[in-house]
Amino acid sequence: MTETPGKTQGHIVSQVSPNPRPERRSKRYALALAAVGVVFGDIGTSPLYAMHEVFAGAHPLSPSQDNILGILSLVFWSLILVVSVKYVVFVMRVDNRREGGIMAMLVLAQRALAERPRLAGLLLPLGIFGAALFYGDGMITPAISVLSAVEGLEVAAPVLEPVVEPVALLVLVLLFVLQRRGTTHIGGLFGPVMLLWFVTLALLGIINLAQHAEVMLAVNPLHGLRFFLEHGMYGFLVLGAVVLVVTGAEALYADMGHFGARPIRIAWFFLVLPALMLNYFGQGALLLADPTAARNPFYLLAPEWALYPLIGLATLATIIASQAVITGAFSMTRQAVQLGYLPRMEIRHTSGQEIGQIYIPLVNWLLLAGIVFLVLGFDTSSNLAAAYGIAVVGTMVITTVLGFVVVHILWHWNKWLVYPGLALFLGVDLSFLGANALKIMDGGWFPLAIGALLFTLLNTWKRGREILAERTQAQAIHLVEFLHNLAHDPPLCVPGTAVFLSSQPNIVPRALPHNLAHNKVLHERNIFLTVVTDDVPTVPRHARTEVTEICPGCYRVIVHYGFMQTPNIPRALASCRVCGEDLNLLETSFFFSRETLIPRHGAGMAFWREALYAWMARNAQRAMLFFKIPPNRVIELGTQVRL
Repeated sequence: MTETPGKTQGHIVSQVSPNPRPERRSKRYALALAAVGVVFGDIGTSPLYAMHEVFAGAHPLSPSQDNILGILSLVFWSLILVVSVKYVVFVMRVDNRREGGIMAMLVLAQRALAERPRLAGLLLPLGIFGAALFYGDGMITPAISVLSAVEGLEVAAPVLEPVVEPVALLVLVLLFVLQRRGTTHIGGLFGPVMLLWFVTLALLGIINLAQHAEVMLAVNPLHGLRFFLEHGMYGFLVLGAVVLVVTGAEALYADMGHFGARPIRIAWFFLVLPALMLNYFGQGALLLADPTAARNPFYLLAPEWALYPLIGLATLATIIASQAVITGAFSMTRQAVQLGYLPRMEIRHTSGQEIGQIYIPLVNWLLLAGIVFLVLGFDTSSNLAAAYGIAVVGTMVITTVLGFVVVHILWHWNKWLVYPGLALFLGVDLSFLGANALKIMDGGWFPLAIGALLFTLLNTWKRGREILAERTQAQAIHLVEFLHNLAHDPPLCVPGTAVFLSSQPNIVPRALPHNLAHNKVLHERNIFLTVVTDDVPTVPRHARTEVTEICPGCYRVIVHYGFMQTPNIPRALASCRVCGEDLNLLETSFFFSRETLIPRHGAGMAFWREALYAWMARNAQRAMLFFKIPPNRVIELGTQVRL
């Protein structure tokens, strides 16, 4: 029996369900459908270009029967080992309070390596680089997906080839322009559209499998092994194209917190995996029947009458896949800001009900600029495929390493289980990485350049904050001692409440002595506020604030948020009581210290990095806006800090 509390004239009403299991089951299936619409867009649109890249890409393979069986065997076992076993079975178990993604794993790895500084110094920057690579993937995925979908127009009517690039750009620009409106109104369509997409993938595969069912023999791994033995180094090069079938696997882990692990597993094993397998094997059967179909094996699966509807459906599917990547970039950025890897920036909530639906203008327009550059610079999805893969596989390698660090060091899994698993998954990942490394000069340099740039920004901001904290700590005055000394010769007391924000709860905020020096007054009620980001995704409201009375009229308040939450200081203060009565925000002044950072030679970082950190600090969103504090209640007092 389950009880659902409801409010009726202040009383709790029990609603009794005679059999709760069907309710839980239907909710799980509803979440699985929603996951189909969000989680599997990237990997679900890979059939548009993966087989084409193998047999008609930069290093085309002859579509002989042995080659087709060998490639299908590699595709089958890549989906089984990388996606099914590694991500769905193993990696999704390495969660931070049911939240996934490389940032959540990085937090767990920091905890695991807290007492191993040398290993932490090696692996934690690796995790930061993995997060940086995600942004390169976030640019390439929309570009290659939408381009490959619109390229179906060439198959339907070759005369339309000149309009492919403009149409793809128009679709992508409209997608990013609409981001500020959020996905509340159209998000409900994602699940049904992607469900139709996967059913269509399966049907197209089945229709063609009926003609050459012998391609099903490719489930035997010996065909993949024989392919490598026959082709040697060339077979290794082909792995750079085969990896395209597993792009999007990281999204299963990153979006786990939105839907839960079990609905994602249900959707993968009962719908997505079978549909993908049937479609890839159907493309193989088509190539056996007509080797010239290698020019676009996906669209040539369909009968001529269904071509234009399929192009429309594929375009919708790639838009949804792109939306999932964009949303992931927004979420990743918010986590990086909260964890101290990026400066404050504008974060807008696009839904009053769903806290996870956010829009970050800076990230949105930078992604669009990168995508436009990719489409104009690479022209076709085949050219983009050369740039695709290395960022994805790089993140996969880092996820594998950090995942096993967490389960072995933090969770104490048996080493006889950990080491063989690490060797298996790392062997597969490094094989894919090596094959994609050979494509660096053909376009793989782009995501690596984006990753290196973002890594520099993330690492510089993190290190700069540490140096600033060290400088502040060296000049710090203990808060309790300062207030007790102040009580012996108190300044003029004025009515109202003053809130002083400080990064450390036990030291005097810079704004306090500045206010005393300039205004020579102290408010009757003083709150020393520190915002702390805990290493958990979310902090429940009842555990958000800690209030300690230091002395009469002075209180220390610590507000806790998770790394997936956006701070709102007025709301947090309004929910706690000080001095025995509700805090009146209309009679409250917020005091900020606005530091001007001055780089200098011989400090904790290279001079250019200190200058970069100072520039990032100057361009960060003002604290009052980030913390949702009304500007007319804020007083800023400036100070200079030499790094």
